[in-house]
Amino acid sequence: MLRHEFQPGKLIAGTVLVLAGVLYAGDAGGAWEIPWFVAIPLVTGGLCLAGAVALLTGRVRRRRRGGRAGADLA
Repeated sequence: MLRHEFQPGKLIAGTVLVLAGVLYAGDAGGAWEIPWFVAIPLVTGGLCLAGAVALLTGRVRRRRRGGRAGADLA
């Protein structure tokens, strides 16, 4: 039984932010070199993708809910 509904937009946003954190933690630890400007396109691109997925998910759920309610009334 699910405790809450699945929200893929939040999953994508969290994954991208964790990835940015891991990249910079590896850079701080000396494992590899990451240029300072990598975070800006990574985070903004990830958040834009997460927003698009959340918008799409909301529309799909709204459409499914609307179709069920109309079928129940008939």
